Amino acid sequence: MREIVEHYARQVKMAEQLDTDLVPVAKLQTATHIYAAAFGSPIKTFTDDNPCALPFVTTAEEADKIEEPDIWSSPGIARIFELGEKVQKELGPDAYLGPCDMQTGFDTACLIWDKSELYIAMVDPEQSAALQRLSGKCARFFKRVLTELRRAFPQMSWCHCPGAWSPPEMGPWMSNDECGAVSPPMFEQFMLPEMIDLAEAFGGIGMHCCADAEHQFQSFKKIPNFYGFNRVAAKQGYAPLVEQFDGSDQTPVMVLAWVPDDAMEMPLKRAPEGMRFIFFYATNDNADAKRWLDLARSINSRTAL
Repeated sequence: MREIVEHYARQVKMAEQLDTDLVPVAKLQTATHIYAAAFGSPIKTFTDDNPCALPFVTTAEEADKIEEPDIWSSPGIARIFELGEKVQKELGPDAYLGPCDMQTGFDTACLIWDKSELYIAMVDPEQSAALQRLSGKCARFFKRVLTELRRAFPQMSWCHCPGAWSPPEMGPWMSNDECGAVSPPMFEQFMLPEMIDLAEAFGGIGMHCCADAEHQFQSFKKIPNFYGFNRVAAKQGYAPLVEQFDGSDQTPVMVLAWVPDDAMEMPLKRAPEGMRFIFFYATNDNADAKRWLDLARSINSRTAL
């Protein structure tokens, strides 16, 4: 907890000292393993990296034996709520909390079911039904976690990645990375229904995606109130964003992070009218933050946005 509180204090100090749009957020950060662990995945730990979930399912029969867990009987999930309560008490009721890692049900199923077998299951009619049942269990569990987080922490800022502030009344964000490995019809069969359900339940969603998933952008547009998109540059860079989204009211705000200094100008210059951007730069060093702010404002003035 102390690390979270200290990081929040550094953000507050930076916001006070620099002319910036930064909104401090105390993030309850975790790795990607937490939901798979609740279903029984073994966890691999490292001395120099985040833990990860290991698959333990290889067949449809094994998948169907998995039961949907209880939130409060899942130590890793329950501890997130305990941590959030302690951090909120320490910082006060007005402090914004950031969420734990947010994974779609299908992405969690891909951690549970060995991928070398899972992709075969997707095209096998009998096994694909079991995969959809498993991802459905994971999706329902994720939705229940989101519901409880919203109830427990009214000041939660939902953008889990890259961690930019988002209004607490907005819908949750989630990582959608497995979509890069499948065709659009498979995405719409196995993954899109969950995202539509979450958007309808919570009034919209934001998305983090670091896969080679440009071929899914048209399907993303089918998500109601898809309001924020953290697209990590893949092989094609940021060009597909400004080519496939038209800047209309249905275009999400592009929340870009980890953008090289020399890559910031292109999306702004090529963006269609109406497209909006948030550039997120994470640093604990005030001098580095000021350098980046000066650069970003210079680029912004040149592109006349």
